[in-house]
Amino acid sequence: MWFQLIPLTNLSQIINKERLNNLLFLKKYKPCRMKNIKYFVLSSIVLGIILVASGYTKSNSESQNAEVFPGIKYKQIQTINLFVTHGHCSTPFAGIVNDLEISYPERGDLGNPLENMQISFEVDPNTFNVCAKKELTARIKTPGLFIGQKSEGITFQSTQVYTMGLDWYQVNGIMSIKGVDRKVKLFASGIRDSKEALASSLVIQGQMDLFDWGIDYDKIVSGKSDSVPNKWMYINLRVDLS
Repeated sequence: MWFQLIPLTNLSQIINKERLNNLLFLKKYKPCRMKNIKYFVLSSIVLGIILVASGYTKSNSESQNAEVFPGIKYKQIQTINLFVTHGHCSTPFAGIVNDLEISYPERGDLGNPLENMQISFEVDPNTFNVCAKKELTARIKTPGLFIGQKSEGITFQSTQVYTMGLDWYQVNGIMSIKGVDRKVKLFASGIRDSKEALASSLVIQGQMDLFDWGIDYDKIVSGKSDSVPNKWMYINLRVDLS
């Protein structure tokens, strides 16, 4: 095997020449590479900003949609049925609902369409009318029974709604009688055809103890208090949603 001996002076020149060529190569291509790196970094930053902005917009949009309660409101003048149990008897009577509102957000899925509904209504005690005995109508309108000094109406405003089953809801709220507010629990049932996506009517019913409002029905109406622990009043209201 033959080896070519290269003088040290020539070897030094070759090495210096190679170094110079490498420096020229780096000088020539370094700006391009730095430009590419800058472009990649800037592109990544812009893409990140777009993704964050779009995510914020979506989140903000969803938050706004959650807060918006478009609903469908029903303002109707209709009849509400009530009766009070006292002893072994019951006094059924009816009244006029002056301001009824039921609102709920529209849904795109197949869930309970009324589970986020809100209900409010007001009943005028001056419109009470006893169904069975007309002479009892005047007693139902006795001042101090349901009619206060300021002629306040009986009002209800829902605060929470719980889904009990398909088209079946528990409606918690505040009921005011003669200006006194008390918590009550009502139940609402939707009535609809199997092919309908939304109930065509809603039945609202419940019971409350008149003693919670300091109302002794028998004492006010008959002048004699009955020795019972509760004085129940039942309400029943059917609302046409169609």
